[in-house]
Amino acid sequence: MSRIELRDIQQIGGELAVKWDDGTESFLPLEFLRRACPCALCGGEPDVMGNLLRPQVSYTDASFVLTRFDLVGGYALQIHWGDSHSTGLYSFQYLKRIAAAAPQGNAL
Repeated sequence: MSRIELRDIQQIGGELAVKWDDGTESFLPLEFLRRACPCALCGGEPDVMGNLLRPQVSYTDASFVLTRFDLVGGYALQIHWGDSHSTGLYSFQYLKRIAAAAPQGNAL
């Protein structure tokens, strides 16, 4: 599997727009992105027997407000949300994969 890299990333309205090194672009609605947070607090984590324990996550309007994002190394994005949640590291591979399932809004 080849390495996935970002060329550009920016928030455009209610979406995060990503331009990839292969020339493709992804437009991820912020609510979709927040609900897909990969951290253990949001998505759960396996117990010692391998059973996935999923927490009950509740959201507010602030949960879907992107306040900032940081690049982590050359492999992930850390998104800071309006409800102070920021523990999810969205690997570039994960972002590219979920972008294929994202509802499509108005692309540029």
